[in-house]
Amino acid sequence: MQSALILEDQPESRDWLDGIVSEALPGIAVDAVDSLTQARCLLARTHYDLALLDISLPDGSGTDLLRQVRASHANTYVVMATIYDDDEHLFAALKDGAQGFLLKDQPRERLVEQLRGISRGEPPLSPSIARRVLRHFRHVAPSLSCTSQTGLTPREEEVLRLLANGYNRCDISLALEISGNTVAAHTKQIYRKLNVSGRAEATLQAVRLGVVDG
Repeated sequence: MQSALILEDQPESRDWLDGIVSEALPGIAVDAVDSLTQARCLLARTHYDLALLDISLPDGSGTDLLRQVRASHANTYVVMATIYDDDEHLFAALKDGAQGFLLKDQPRERLVEQLRGISRGEPPLSPSIARRVLRHFRHVAPSLSCTSQTGLTPREEEVLRLLANGYNRCDISLALEISGNTVAAHTKQIYRKLNVSGRAEATLQAVRLGVVDG
């Protein structure tokens, strides 16, 4: 990643996030602004690889900008950085296309590591947020078409659903209360039954089978 936009109205928080992004992604160019108006002006003339957006701002909501970025800058990786940890803000942001959701009350080193995880294909989610999202997917009713067509067990379908939504082995282990080795064993069986060789192909099959939305 070469460039990042930070939208945060509090000066201390803005500088703090600037330092975190710079530490997590060395050499990245950062523009930090305090209003939707300023952010929109920059987006009109600049492409950003990463956008870190607050939700509550003096001139509106960061979710408004989130929708704009997803519509006109599809390659920008958008992460909400906020103090709000309720379901209303979380799931609204994810529905609108946020690829990460970080709470600003975490230790600096944890936020740095979560942003570094983007390059490893790990969505940056604060632990409490990840648990809430994973519980949500865990309680989604199993797809009858999937089990009947592929022979996946209900547990394997749960694992497939989480894999297809971008979660790593550690997160799946936490959500389903099983060991990492058990997650790995289920994943191996899923790949074998779906006749795929990796997560990307498994995700496409999950969409085709209706396990997750395309």
